[in-house]
Amino acid sequence: MNIAKFIDKDFEIDGDLNKELWKNAMWSDRFVDVIGNTPAIYDSRSAILWSEEYLYIAFYAESPYPKASMKNDGDLLWFDNDIEVFIDGQDTYYELQVNAYNTIYEAFYIWRDAYKENDYYQQQAQYKVIENDARVFGGNHDRHGLNFWKGSHPRGNRWAFLNWQMQDLKTAVKVNGYLNDDTKTSESVTYEIKIPWASMKDLRQQKQSCPQDGDVIKIFLGRYENLRINGQEVAVGWSWDPIGSDDNHVPELFTPITFKR
Repeated sequence: MNIAKFIDKDFEIDGDLNKELWKNAMWSDRFVDVIGNTPAIYDSRSAILWSEEYLYIAFYAESPYPKASMKNDGDLLWFDNDIEVFIDGQDTYYELQVNAYNTIYEAFYIWRDAYKENDYYQQQAQYKVIENDARVFGGNHDRHGLNFWKGSHPRGNRWAFLNWQMQDLKTAVKVNGYLNDDTKTSESVTYEIKIPWASMKDLRQQKQSCPQDGDVIKIFLGRYENLRINGQEVAVGWSWDPIGSDDNHVPELFTPITFKR
């Protein structure tokens, strides 16, 4: 069982994982290859804590030569080295990416069948498809070939809202070494994420409070890295649990996290 431990006090984040709270958290095993389930080349792990008010997520990413290039929020961070969090909301899901500059990328997805059936989404200004320039999204590997328009997921396509922002989201990064400097060896890049439960209302079926003891939320926690091998860059992905393909937009395969008091 993958456990998120409850804490009775909130704290500010700065990217430093030496806090006693994180030392006492239940950490994942070493991440595995997102496709093949083999151990990650660089040690990569995650842990989750929660309080009455906030969800906290931490990442440890071993990084002998950490690199980042994108500095503007909304940049396409999957072309950079980054960590990624996807939170399933059953009819929706949320995507967050963060790189070593603490640049973030966010997107909010609503399955089109749910959007059609639920008047709530259609009535909210932030979910107006035309006004918000929402995109039809079929999945990472459905942009080419026979599934181009409909996607291969059993639920079909989803609306992707790329201008959606998680209210009061906080992220923090600590480079334990030297960023973009191949002349010196570093230890790691560590990340902290802090999200108010109240800001996840639309993600969590209109629930504005924290989970109940024993509730399960499916969350994808991953790390993507451009390895420099034999004069070439090779993109790899590592995650808490494997997905089995290069498409991590499959909520039913996210890691089930049990929230325990």
